[in-house]
Amino acid sequence: MQMSARNQLPGRIKKVKVGNVMTEVIVQVGRQELVAAITSGSAKRMKLKIGDQVFAIIKATEVMIAKE
Repeated sequence: MQMSARNQLPGRIKKVKVGNVMTEVIVQVGRQELVAAITSGSAKRMKLKIGDQVFAIIKATEVMIAKE
């Protein structure tokens, strides 16, 4: 799979909350959790389930950095 997005984070699905229209997918990336909201149709088509290895792909024009 080739993709133009540079931020491709490998992780494992921790939780899938299926809704009528949207599905919330929680991905464990290292010690962090990433939450993605995708269409329920896409979640069903991809057959996403807990434990699946996936890539969280972030394509954004803005990324904020914070430091304490």
